[in-house]
Amino acid sequence: MSQVLSSLRYRFTKDEADPVWLPRWSDLGTWGVSLAAHLILLAILGMIHFEAAQSVTTLINTAFDEIDPEQYKFDSTAVDQVGGETLTTALAASEAALSATEKSPQEEVTSKVDESLGVDVPMAESGLLPLPKAEVLAAVQTTGGSDHAPGGVEGALDRMAFEIANSLRERKTLVVWLFDVSPSLHEKREKIAARVQNIYRQLTEMNVGADKALKTAVATFGEKPLPHVITPDPVDTAEEVAKAVQSIKSEDGGKENVFGAVINVAERWLSYRTKQNRAVMIIVVTDEAGTDVQNLDRAIQITKRYGMKCYVIGEGAPLGRRQMETLVTLQSGETVIGVMDRGPEGYFEDRLDLPYWGVDGRNLEFIPSGFGPYALTRLCAETNGLFLISDSDQRRYQIDPLVMRSYAPDYRPIPVLEKEVRANLAKAALVDACRTFRAEPFPNLTFTFPAENDNVLRAAITEAQRPMAVVDYRLDELVRKLEAGEKDRARITEPRWRATYDLAYGRALAMRARAYGYNAMLAEMKVSPKKFEKQGSNQWRLVASKEVNSGAVSKKLVAKAQEYLKRVIDEHAGTPWAALAEREYSTPLGWEWREGTYNPPPANNNDGAEKKGPKFVEEVDPKTGKKIKKMISDQPQRREI
Repeated sequence: MSQVLSSLRYRFTKDEADPVWLPRWSDLGTWGVSLAAHLILLAILGMIHFEAAQSVTTLINTAFDEIDPEQYKFDSTAVDQVGGETLTTALAASEAALSATEKSPQEEVTSKVDESLGVDVPMAESGLLPLPKAEVLAAVQTTGGSDHAPGGVEGALDRMAFEIANSLRERKTLVVWLFDVSPSLHEKREKIAARVQNIYRQLTEMNVGADKALKTAVATFGEKPLPHVITPDPVDTAEEVAKAVQSIKSEDGGKENVFGAVINVAERWLSYRTKQNRAVMIIVVTDEAGTDVQNLDRAIQITKRYGMKCYVIGEGAPLGRRQMETLVTLQSGETVIGVMDRGPEGYFEDRLDLPYWGVDGRNLEFIPSGFGPYALTRLCAETNGLFLISDSDQRRYQIDPLVMRSYAPDYRPIPVLEKEVRANLAKAALVDACRTFRAEPFPNLTFTFPAENDNVLRAAITEAQRPMAVVDYRLDELVRKLEAGEKDRARITEPRWRATYDLAYGRALAMRARAYGYNAMLAEMKVSPKKFEKQGSNQWRLVASKEVNSGAVSKKLVAKAQEYLKRVIDEHAGTPWAALAEREYSTPLGWEWREGTYNPPPANNNDGAEKKGPKFVEEVDPKTGKKIKKMISDQPQRREI
């Protein structure tokens, strides 16, 4: 380059004040020509613009991260391995909008800056910032949902230990335990108290709880609108946590204000999230669905806004039912038939409350749905938590989570769900039918008739015919309701809605056909009583038969009922709907008479029998706190608990 510059010469005009650079091109040689060519090429390239759209890859998480059980073990003793081997239910198509996306690099940087600054979050006077309407109606983004915990309560605790450990690896964590004080939960609380101490010790041994990174609070909820806080200030040691859990006492009442309790503890310890920048995990332990569902949206609002994950260790919901009954032994030793709100698993109660005529269907009355109750599961889903099903009902009827993932309830905003139901006649008819006939269940019919003589038989038949006029009217109304939505059935795309509608319509048609036949058989027997063929027979029984003798209308109903029931069995194999349809389909829809014998009760059935004295249990008087004796019945009594 120095040679080129030295070769340049100045040439001046007559007016030397106006110099002009005039290089001698002949002196530049080959090197100068090359330089000029490259400069021209660079100028041309500089005028060319390349536009490339950024490609953003969105990762959809529909399952929980796999955890290596060899790396993290939680033992109930010093040597026993606990947990692991859980099968997480993947989200269904209806939950596609609920899958969470990974943060972009910009969001990650912003999040880290916010965490390092630890800026206080501004609060409204009410303690809660209102969400915009668009945010309330937005689709849920979550990887939460229901999952089965093998090993019952112990297995659920092991899974929660994994969740706590994972949280502690990210940041310091506050865990808030919320216990239901229902008498039915006494045994589960004892199991948790016995196990939680060892789990907390192991968390510390793994160094994930060092430097007081893990703090724990314990509170209870029940009939009172506000929870009872056992640890006003969160504690640090496993012994303190176990002591707090062991101090919980059962309370009668029949109400569980769980969502109000979630709101209260979230607001109480909000500073741990906003000022201390801790992760907050709220773990609810209950065996019911909660009675204050009106507080659900507000509970979701505050926990979701401040990033507090909610978990539930609870019971699975019965399929399409709000209530279920089960034998419960109370802390006092008394055994009662506990009436509990455990469902439904979806927003709508979409299962008809119909008895099984001609076959025993009691073991299917509270068949499990495979999911937690709607409101609590939605709370977990919207906060990226998890509902862990720890009940024992799975032993009576096995639910395959892989099959059921296509039938998961829809956790989208309620206005969206209601709008879609109104837009489809089949869905609307099903929801209306379930709502209409839930208040007054259909009665069970009489199938055995004493027949020592014709007069006794006619009297028994007359008594059995009394409710049939009402039954016939209600069945006609039910079939008409569901039939009105049949033309929109083909427009249903969700497997869950197809299964529920087909099962309901098939069972309604089957019951209508059976009612026709039942009335016809009773009327014929009453007019012309049959004669016994065997010596000593004194009773007639109506039993299911493949022969339908009640006319063309009944036969048409039978054919259509079997068509719908068979469709449920074939298209939804392995689901609770298929099990219910199979029980109905396998039972013949006609009737026939069979003779038999029975032993009439003696005139004085207490004669010679040993008389039992009254039975007492000891319990604590809630007003005085003193132990008192209470007389109880020999037979379990129904009680809301």
